[in-house]
Amino acid sequence: MANHKSALKRVRTSAKRRLRNRVVTGRVRSSLKRARTLIAGNDVDAATEAVQVAIRELDRAAEKGILHKNNAARRKSRLMRALNQIQIA
Repeated sequence: MANHKSALKRVRTSAKRRLRNRVVTGRVRSSLKRARTLIAGNDVDAATEAVQVAIRELDRAAEKGILHKNNAARRKSRLMRALNQIQIA
């Protein structure tokens, strides 16, 4: 366990941030999963809506610094590519 006052504070703040980050990452994960399942089910309208929600969540996470902006961009690109594949078919 930390002994210095600053290290103790650091433990407290990192625990708070971890909880906050887990909420956001959980939202991102669930929205991505929902979008992917709808894409796999070939439901174009629902998938389009779910992809928009997932992109919004990814942008929010990247803005807060929870995800790196390139990571969010890569995930959005993959989602859009998969969505476009089912729209073409």
